[in-house]
Amino acid sequence: MKLNILAVSVLMSLIAASTSGAAERLSPTDEAAAFKAAGFKKKGKQWRACEDPTPTYGPGTIQEVLDLNGDGQPEAIITEGGTYCYGNTGSGYGLVSKQANGSWKLLSHGIGILSILPTKGVDGWPDLEIGGPGFCFPVERWNGKKYALNRHQYEGKPCNPK
Repeated sequence: MKLNILAVSVLMSLIAASTSGAAERLSPTDEAAAFKAAGFKKKGKQWRACEDPTPTYGPGTIQEVLDLNGDGQPEAIITEGGTYCYGNTGSGYGLVSKQANGSWKLLSHGIGILSILPTKGVDGWPDLEIGGPGFCFPVERWNGKKYALNRHQYEGKPCNPK
């Protein structure tokens, strides 16, 4: 049987999306619990952690849902935008994890743009780079209890933030 090249390409993309977790979505109940764990409150149809009155504000959104440590439970990266609350970076983030008991827990949050790194801390949790203005970014590592500052880097190389 001869397969069309386009059909094979589409099939490979679907397989990659389903195995990467990029296509994963949360139920409405889990979505609300994830936002609440990250410190957001529902105002009308928007989830907000910041009371930004400016027209550049971007309400909370679930940027990505994935299983970061391979335990079968989802994690969600939640972002919100606006310079009123987040300064020159213009973005804030929250990383939340669904626990075995069904509750959601805040793992890391702050001002910046969250990037998941291939390096890992305790229990297989990936390191987190917090990007923003400049050329030297903090990297947090899971120590078994929380994400804590581990190092600073730029393009994968150590740097000094001073």
